[in-house]
Amino acid sequence: MSLLAPNPGPMSLEGTNSYLISAAGSTGSVVVDPGPADEGHLQALASRGPVELILVTHRHADHTAGSLRLRELTGAPVRALDPRHCHGGQPLQDGETILAAGVAIEVVATPGHTSDSVCFCLPEDGKDGSVLTGDTILGRGTTVLDYPDGTLGDYLTSLDRLEAIGEATVLPAHGPMLPSLAAVARAYRQHRLERLDQIRAALDRLGADAEVPAVADIVYADVEPHLRRAVEMSVAAQLHYLRSSRL
Repeated sequence: MSLLAPNPGPMSLEGTNSYLISAAGSTGSVVVDPGPADEGHLQALASRGPVELILVTHRHADHTAGSLRLRELTGAPVRALDPRHCHGGQPLQDGETILAAGVAIEVVATPGHTSDSVCFCLPEDGKDGSVLTGDTILGRGTTVLDYPDGTLGDYLTSLDRLEAIGEATVLPAHGPMLPSLAAVARAYRQHRLERLDQIRAALDRLGADAEVPAVADIVYADVEPHLRRAVEMSVAAQLHYLRSSRL
């Protein structure tokens, strides 16, 4: 199950989905992405039975800001790929399997949105399993690459890893759940490749050394002003990818 944090916005959609994971018959649970430091939300998470473990998908505050307080409320350790976001728990390792609340949780490193992004695979959740994708894949729209920490090269590799998992249900940190992880990963990759073609066309017009704002003006001309910073990060990530591939 999930609880929606009260932090809606242009980047967080309706808010952060905080997931509670447990096996049938288990009295404990695992919380994934506690969300913001909202006391009511954290109290609600803590009240859903003993919390054995707290996991975070990546470093952004709309996922991690409530982690330490939830640990205070529950005593559960917090684990993340980045040691700076661990509290009483060890850093996550790509490929490890965590056993908690009666559930096997597989850690899949998926850098790109950020360098420390991970997804959590639940292979026993239903016929095809499910994957908590954090911000690597959203329930609606596409994600931002937090360049220079997140890079397009890493992101494309991560999409390949997720596609290989197959038809698992997508449980994103923002927006509704989606069927078929493989299909969504393919659509995300196609979107990125189409954007790269648009970037190339803009460079043909502006010159190979064109800077981020000028390229963004052409490729993302219809984007609302409040999304401009996110747009420029994505353009910077795409320019870095194209220019690095020519070296």
